Amino acid sequence: MLLILALTICSYANAQKGSILVMGSVTFNSQKTTNSNLENKQNYFGIQPKIGYQFHENWTAGVEANVSNNKQDFYEGTQYKDRVYGFGGFLRYSKPLNSTFSAYADLGVGYQNRKETNKNATGQYYDDSDGIYASITPAIFIDITKGFGLNFNIGGLNYRALNYDTSSGNSYKSKNFGFNFGQSFSVGLSKNF
Repeated sequence: MLLILALTICSYANAQKGSILVMGSVTFNSQKTTNSNLENKQNYFGIQPKIGYQFHENWTAGVEANVSNNKQDFYEGTQYKDRVYGFGGFLRYSKPLNSTFSAYADLGVGYQNRKETNKNATGQYYDDSDGIYASITPAIFIDITKGFGLNFNIGGLNYRALNYDTSSGNSYKSKNFGFNFGQSFSVGLSKNF
C-alpha cells in the first residue's frame, strides 16, 4: 500500500531556465473495521497540484493548491466529515550536487479553508475555519536515466493559523506549528523535459 501511495506522487519538471514545472501528489486511503458486529468505515482522498515557472537555473516560482476529503462512518449512524481546500504560492530553490543528485527546498504560503462536521443521534455540529498556512519542505532528486528521476522527502516545517466559527455560535483561533523531519516519508517520480 505504501508503494502504491508513493508512486502516485508524480512530478514533471524541466531543469532549464524558462521552463514550466508541473507536479502534484494524490493520496487515497480506505479502511473498514468490524468489531462485535459493529462496523466503522473511513475514506480519505487528497490531491495537491503545483505549477511553476523556472525563471533562473536554481529558482522556480508558482502556484499550489490542496483539496482533501475525509469521511468516517461509525456505528449507530454517527458520522464525521473533514473537508479542506487551500490555494497559495511557492518558491523553490534547487541545487545540483553532481550529475545524478540534486537537493531542493520548497517554501509554500497560502490560504486554507476547513470544515469539520459531526453528525450523531442528537444533531449535527460543525467547525468552519479559514486562515493561512506556510511550509518549508526539503527534498532530494535522483536522476535515474534520460531525465527520469525520483524525489525523496522526509518531512519539513509547517505552520497554520485558523479562525474557527462553530455551529453553537462560538469563535476561536488556533495556531499550529509542526516539525516532522524523519517522521514522514514520500517518494515521487519525475520527468525532466
